[in-house]
Order: sequence, then C-alpha cells, then structure tokens
Amino acid sequence: MKILVLNSGSSTIKYQLFKMDKQLTLVRGVVDRIGLRGAYLKQTRQEDGQEVSLSGEILDHQQAIEYILAVLTDKERGVLDSKEEIEAVGHRVVHGGEKFTASVRIDPEVLHQLHRFADLAPLHNPHNLKGIEAGRQLIPHAINVAVFDTAFHHTLPKHAYLYGLPYMLYRRYGIRRYGFHGLSHRFVSERFQELTQVDHRPLRLVTIHLGNGCSMAAIHDGQSVDTTMGFTPVEGLLMGSRSGDVDPAVILHIMGREEISRREAIALLNKHSGLLGISGVSSDMREVLAEMAEGNTRAELAIQVFAYRIKKYIGAFASVLGGLDGVAFTGGIGENASLIRKMAVNELEFLGLALDEKKNEQDGTEQRISTDDSPCEIWVIPTNEEWIIARDTFKLASEEDATA
Repeated sequence: MKILVLNSGSSTIKYQLFKMDKQLTLVRGVVDRIGLRGAYLKQTRQEDGQEVSLSGEILDHQQAIEYILAVLTDKERGVLDSKEEIEAVGHRVVHGGEKFTASVRIDPEVLHQLHRFADLAPLHNPHNLKGIEAGRQLIPHAINVAVFDTAFHHTLPKHAYLYGLPYMLYRRYGIRRYGFHGLSHRFVSERFQELTQVDHRPLRLVTIHLGNGCSMAAIHDGQSVDTTMGFTPVEGLLMGSRSGDVDPAVILHIMGREEISRREAIALLNKHSGLLGISGVSSDMREVLAEMAEGNTRAELAIQVFAYRIKKYIGAFASVLGGLDGVAFTGGIGENASLIRKMAVNELEFLGLALDEKKNEQDGTEQRISTDDSPCEIWVIPTNEEWIIARDTFKLASEEDATA
C-alpha cells in the first residue's frame, strides 16, 4: 500500500510518500509560500537522492497538492505511474478536542466535527482542513485519515489537565489542557523503548521537543501523564516567537495600557514573544546563538531563559513520575543545539542525569549522550511524525479494506 502523508500549514504543505509493505519512504517534499510571491516546491527522491525544485504561482492548498501529484507522477522525476496508486492519505490535524482521542477515517460527519474544532486551534486547524478538503477532491478514490497531535495526551489525568477556573467553563467550552506535539512525543517514546535496555518498568521518560514550537511530556509506561502545552500551543516552554508560561493578568494589564485588541494580544503572545521578543534578534535559535557568541547580552539572556524553562520542567516532571529513567531530546533545536542540551541538564546529577559532554557535541545524530554509568539515560532521537501518521493511516485503511 502506498500512502501519502500531508502536513498542511498556513502557507506550507510538507509531504512524504510511503510504501508501507516495505516500510520505505519514497519521497520527501515541501510546498512553501502558498498564496505568496515566490512560492516553490522542493522534493527529494529517497532511492537515488534526485532533487526537484519548482517555482510558480501557487495560490492555494488545492493548487499546491496539484503540484505535488504532478511531480509524484512525472515520468522522469516521480515515483508513481498515476495518482491512483495512492490508496490512502494521512493528514496531520493539530486539535481533536475531547472527541477524537485516536486517529480516525475521515467521512462527512468527521469533517463536520473538525470544522467545529477550528476555534480551538485557529492558527492551525483551518489550514489542516484546507489540505484535507483539497486532498479529498483531488484524490477521490483514496481513504483519508486524520491523525491528531492532541490524541497522545488524552491519557492525562483530570487533575493534570484541569485549570483553576470555574468548572462550568470546562463543561461549557472545553477549556482544559490538551497538549500538542503528540505525534513527536509518541514517536520518540516508542523509539526510546526500542533503543534502550532500561530495566525499570514501568518506564519513566521525559521527552523534550524543541523547535520553533517547544513542548515536553512526562510519559509513564508509554502514556502521557503531563505536558507543557495547554489549551493552546502557547503555554509552557519559551519558544521561537511564543511566550510560553506567563501570568494571564499580565496580558490584561498590557491590553489596558497599550489599548490593544484581542487579536493583537494573540499576535503578541504567538508572533512577537519568545526568543524573538527577548533577544530582539530572531526567532531562529541558530541566529540567536550566533549573536550570543558575538557578545549580544540580550541574545544570551534569551538563551538562559529558554534553557531554564526546560530544566525547571525536567525537575517538575521527575516529581510527577516519581523519578526518571530517561530523557530524550528531539526537534530541530533538540537534535542540533548541543549547548541547549548541556544547559538544560546542567546540575541535575541529583536526578541521575550525567551528561557525556564529548558525545553531546555531536549534533543531528541518534545517540545516547549520557555517561555509561548515568542512572538516567539521556538521548537525542530525531523525530519522525510523518511515520506515525503513515502507520496509523495504514492501520485504518487496512481495516477498511478488510470490511469492504
């Protein structure tokens, strides 16, 4: 079975094509700047490394998927004879609310429910839906599956996901901690168990996803029991341009003093805060680290705040789990910023974390970076959210085939 995975954002669609019977990735690609000047598609064929780069007027998600299908079926640069070879399409959906606690085949009723949840993730779900609707129209024969970022965290106990607000607000509007990056935390958790021979069971693991968006999860015996992101992806760690944890009264105070609207306050928290807001340099960790190396004190402060938040949550999650057997870093920053990893676990030997600094200097590699005698294993594990999507899609599509 060949499965196309689509990860649709506001102006980007990341995609991979899998051949599931051999667990092969056939191509990886991205369409970027959808609806903007300078839109382009880039694709790499895994078999021989052949790259395709196209630019043109790509006005919307439907046109972007048309580009993807055209390249996939190109006689010289593609891997398919026709789009009919695609038997299923897996879609990343950020928010599934309390209704969708597992991946689900998309039908008209599910699509209706997904539109209802758009308000819970206004920066993400509407764009996920654009990709779903375009995929259903352009590949009508294929089974479509929604795989939710929030689903992995549905195992949070009630005392972990409720806020200290009137209970009726939870009952009426679903206001609670949902958690995100679930596909990544799930992949890293499973991969950690494959890689290690940790004797302690149930396994107590903290996964740390650090990219432009950042989150952590406390995982007990394979199940998420706490996480840093909340009702939205703003809560928790400092991020590229998101604030992370902040006293809500601060926002009300700023709205009054600066006379800004709700929309502007949302933009403040999501687009102008985090590394960008503190450093004044960039939301890109690489650029902030470079500025710190040049002596920029605000860039250094941003790095300190960033690493401190991670360190604080490691300690908090260790108490939730009753100890630690493993800590795993992933995401663009987690996999490639050795200084951040070092700062995050510095002076945590009392929790059993002993970093091998020489191993830690090697970025971008799946490896154990703790000392051989460290009671708690520290790992770098590159994430693969698309594989989780493909695997769930294959399972649901195969079940459908069996009942057809």
